[in-house]
Amino acid sequence: MEYDDMLDRAIEETPDIESGSDRFDVPDPDVRQEGNVTVYENFQATTRRLDREDDHVMKFLQDELGTSGHIDESGRARLTGEFRQRRIADAIDAYTDEFVICSECGLPDTQLVREQGAILLRCEACGARSATSG
Repeated sequence: MEYDDMLDRAIEETPDIESGSDRFDVPDPDVRQEGNVTVYENFQATTRRLDREDDHVMKFLQDELGTSGHIDESGRARLTGEFRQRRIADAIDAYTDEFVICSECGLPDTQLVREQGAILLRCEACGARSATSG
């Protein structure tokens, strides 16, 4: 069998992968104000869907929103200051773009790995590796 024939056969037998946006939905942030604190009620549901550590996502949110905060005993993120749902959703979208979605194939099948002191985004679907800001 010639190389081109084998390649054609392999392409025919490879299942189609749905696009990343159709099969990957991040829950909308459920936020409420509690005095001068914004409580992100479904924070852990979001981090589970992103398949990332709570602390990593929290640190990004703090940097992106320019505030301090912590994760309470119930798993909710408590952010100092008043933030609307849309602002937190935009920050989660930015996190997803940088630390979850593969820049090569656009799929969410990625892991954060540390190599030689740098944190890389490794795609399980296409094998690509890309640097992150940390």
